[in-house]
Amino acid sequence: MLESLFQELMSRDARWGIQFLKYVLCGGLATVTDVLIFYGLAWRLIPALKADDFIVRILRLKIHPVEEARRGRNFVVNTAIAFIFSNFVAYITNVLWVFEPGRHAWYIEISLFYAVSLISISFGAFLGWAMIHYLKLSTTSSYVGKLIGALVVNFLCRKFIIFKG
Repeated sequence: MLESLFQELMSRDARWGIQFLKYVLCGGLATVTDVLIFYGLAWRLIPALKADDFIVRILRLKIHPVEEARRGRNFVVNTAIAFIFSNFVAYITNVLWVFEPGRHAWYIEISLFYAVSLISISFGAFLGWAMIHYLKLSTTSSYVGKLIGALVVNFLCRKFIIFKG
């Protein structure tokens, strides 16, 4: 039983539940990449954090105050930069472990992968900006909202449009 589960985990030909679990694990790695880049930028290079933000409090970060309008814009810029790197990690891990490539030529496949991700991240970035601008929520709350929205859209599009399934 355990051996067959391990074989299924290592195979691209896995049941939906196992495939989704693998997708979530790869997404977790891509998310860690995204988090490190996003928060590194938001903390040090392109300020987008407030003193009362959960991450700032828990890590006891010293931040530079930034006005709300600029914080919202910087949220979008940091999201875009982190997207490029984390999406590459997602593509590589999805091709190597989760989905069967080959429905399209590799250059079309990666273009579709980035296009779907771009649509979902654009929606998520807009949602995050709106949460900051209109609801005055923390950067971290906005970031989590962005992630949840992208997860489902990306999995379904990648499974049924980009890869062989």
